[in-house]
Amino acid sequence: MPVSVPLNLIEGPYLSDLLDQPQALQQAVDGLEESVALQKFARALGRGDYKRAVLTGMGSSLHALYPLYLALCQFGIPSQMVETSELALYMGRVLDEHTLLIVVSQSGRSAETIRLLGLTAGRIATIGVTNTPDSPLAAQSDAIVLMRAGQESTVSCKTYVTTLVALEWLSAVLRGADLTKTRAELQQAVPAAAAYLAGWRSHVETLLARLQGTKHVFITGRGRSLATAETGGLILKESAHFAAEGMSAAAFRHGPFEMLGRHVFVVVFEGDAAAAKLNRRLVEDIGAAGGQSVLVGEDAADEVFRLPRVPAPVRPVAEMLTVQMMSLALAAINGHQAGQFERAAKITIIE
Repeated sequence: MPVSVPLNLIEGPYLSDLLDQPQALQQAVDGLEESVALQKFARALGRGDYKRAVLTGMGSSLHALYPLYLALCQFGIPSQMVETSELALYMGRVLDEHTLLIVVSQSGRSAETIRLLGLTAGRIATIGVTNTPDSPLAAQSDAIVLMRAGQESTVSCKTYVTTLVALEWLSAVLRGADLTKTRAELQQAVPAAAAYLAGWRSHVETLLARLQGTKHVFITGRGRSLATAETGGLILKESAHFAAEGMSAAAFRHGPFEMLGRHVFVVVFEGDAAAAKLNRRLVEDIGAAGGQSVLVGEDAADEVFRLPRVPAPVRPVAEMLTVQMMSLALAAINGHQAGQFERAAKITIIE
């Protein structure tokens, strides 16, 4: 039975940012550029001038890098993906003249990013991915890719989905892929997001009923969907103040499976063809063990969990919309104003 949406806990800057995502995605796609600097790096990678690519960010900026990391590895480019703080404090020796450094920071000026730039400025080839063209990251990078998400008031949403677009574009440029095709695929994110978000109130009503009594949420996936899973766990904690964890669907069987019960809700992203069978089996096994779970994919029964049919590079954008709807519902269940910071801030200035 549908539950009425408590608008006093949901309406506000966060919901406005969520509903502005189609426009932000369009701006991101419109602004994609095949810059001379990026082409220079693509040629250098092709020649083998760099022994490794190091991909780094914090929080959702780090998680968003996973599809690019997979693509570079599959393309035969030795790559590492590491949190910026750990990279700057403990792993600086991997940063040398044979390293291509890719740094993602929505603000371009978080404390960890500033620390890293202090170690690398002028000596390490750097590609910066940011929403802030006048940031230290943009100023000190040899090439930049802008998210073009516009102003964002609260928890990362517009900047996250536009980060995914920016990184898919960067991936295509560095691998020498068909950029016309890539742009056309990324363009499909705009109508897909608009169509899904048009039903936001119905989605939240469904989730309010489905998630009543839930105390713990796990978000799981494989491949590109692992970016959504890990970011999903993060934003549910940040935007709804709700105990949630994002992890690989395989890792869920290694320990968390023992937590299953009626108060645990597990989201499983169906993912690509390589992972779909394994992920469907996980949902079946969770149900058999007495847990609650849902498979998020193109054929889901409930509209809130049903993804639009989009190309694989766009799937993580579509998947994140489901988690965002969960953040609205769980915030209301928790009695929290959705997306409102109480202890932290949008930009982390202390590492």
